[in-house]
Amino acid sequence: MRGVILLLLVITTGCTTAPPSKPGDICHMFREKKGWYDDASDSKEEWGSPIPVMMAIMHQESRFHAKAKPPRKKIFGFIPGPRPSDAYGYSQALESTWRDYKRSAGRYGADRDDFGDAIDFIGWYNHQSFRRSGIAKNDTYNLYLAYHEGQGGFNRGSYKSKQWLIDVARKVQRRSVTYTHQLAACEESLQDDGWLFGWF
Repeated sequence: MRGVILLLLVITTGCTTAPPSKPGDICHMFREKKGWYDDASDSKEEWGSPIPVMMAIMHQESRFHAKAKPPRKKIFGFIPGPRPSDAYGYSQALESTWRDYKRSAGRYGADRDDFGDAIDFIGWYNHQSFRRSGIAKNDTYNLYLAYHEGQGGFNRGSYKSKQWLIDVARKVQRRSVTYTHQLAACEESLQDDGWLFGWF
C-alpha cells in the first residue's frame, strides 16, 4: 500500500512540474495548467505588464520548466563544468535578484520553481525596467534586453555589441505578438472558466 501511495505522489509531483505540452499556444497552456491564467492576470494587475509579454519572456528563459538551470560549461569540449550562473526556475532569476524581488515586493515566501511566484517576478522586473529605464510595459523587445542585461546594462547599451542577444530579443518580441493574437481569441472563455470554478 505504501508503494502505491509513493507512486501516486511521484506521479502527481511530475504532473505538477511538467512543462505544458504546447508552449507555442498560450490558450492551450492556460487550459492545460489550471491556475496559470489567474496567476498571470494577478501579475498583470499588480505590475501592469501584459500577459503575452511576461509569457514570452518566460518561454525564452525556461520553456516553462519549473527547475530549469543554465547548461553547464564544457571543459575540453566534453567534461561537464560549472554552470555560468545560479539562475533557476521558470524565470531564470538569479538568487541575488530574487532576494531583491522578495524584499521589494514583500513576497518573502516566493519560490523560483513556483509558476505564480515566477510570473509575478517577471511582472515586477518589467515594472523596474519601466521605472529605471523608461521602457514601455508593452515593449517586449527592450524589456527582454533589460531583463537579460539588467537595467544598468541596458542603460549603458551593453546589448549593442551582442548581435545574438538582439536576435533573441526580436524572437521574444515575435512570440509576444503571437501570444497576443492567441489570447485575444480565448481570454473571455478563460475568464468565464475562472468565474465558474470560483463557485466550487
